Amino acid sequence: MPNKIVTFGEIMLRLTPPNYLRFVQADSFDVTYGGGEANVAVSLANYGEDAYFVTKVPDNPIGQSAINHLRRYGVHTDYVVKGGERLGIYFNEIGASQRPSLVVYDRSHSAIAESSPSDFDWEKILSGAKWFHFTGITPALGDNTAQACLDAVKTAKNLGVTVSCDLNYRKKLWPTEKAGKVMTGLMEYVDVAIGNEEDAEKVFNIKAGTSDVTKGELSEEGYKDVARQLQEKFSLKGVAITLRESFSAFDNGWSALYYDGKEYYKSRRYQIHIVDRVGGGDSFGGGLIYALCNGYAPQDAVEFAVAASCLKHSIVGDFNHVTLKEVQTLAKGDASGRVQR
Repeated sequence: MPNKIVTFGEIMLRLTPPNYLRFVQADSFDVTYGGGEANVAVSLANYGEDAYFVTKVPDNPIGQSAINHLRRYGVHTDYVVKGGERLGIYFNEIGASQRPSLVVYDRSHSAIAESSPSDFDWEKILSGAKWFHFTGITPALGDNTAQACLDAVKTAKNLGVTVSCDLNYRKKLWPTEKAGKVMTGLMEYVDVAIGNEEDAEKVFNIKAGTSDVTKGELSEEGYKDVARQLQEKFSLKGVAITLRESFSAFDNGWSALYYDGKEYYKSRRYQIHIVDRVGGGDSFGGGLIYALCNGYAPQDAVEFAVAASCLKHSIVGDFNHVTLKEVQTLAKGDASGRVQR
């Protein structure tokens, strides 16, 4: 039987100049939709789970288009609230070679940012759920969404629902001091945390040793220490740290580490050539949640999650349009990229 998995956050309209053009060159934009928790929900729906995405969108054709986009990929939108003035927008200029990608947000006063905690009936939403997922982006939108997240995780704990959080620190949304204070309160109710080389340091002042992401240098032992500190600080059942080595906008090394409080599990490392990086971390989160929900051993879970994310980097848009079989094939070692006939 599929698992009911609920995610909560903001979905935005994404506008991207085609063909690696810069914003100043663009005469048109490619249109899609995306957002951290929505991206996770799509991944889970692709793998056959009953994935529900919770948000608030304006009661107009743009809000409905966002809902339709999620439904197109099998995500349940039963608990999406309608109201507010606008859907958030983000502009994404895709980088190339040594020119990094660039994101410009236009999300102030969006429907979800101005929602009320009372918009969401968490007892109803989480009834029968096995897992609840949110990211650090959602509480960063305002005190109201932070309270909604707190209401959600408290309800999840009362109902015996496993809770995961991708720390996802965004400096354009809130300062480190407030992020640390708010996220510390939320992490009390989290079972599984997901982060990268920046999140733990910016939010909780936990640094990964001698790593320097701008030089593509990672310290595996440093990240083991980060995972251990996070696990001990919040009594977590699991901590996943994604390890990205950035050599250029096109070429990255990609792997991950998972710590269950007793043992460390390191995935294989992929050398990836990037088509679209946005959503890469979310595809890892979706893969990890699927694997843990379905009883994968820790090593197999982190291998599945990294393989899913590796594939996402080859796909345009926020969503990871891959099947369960495709991820399993790569996780088992077939990285040849040969034509499937």
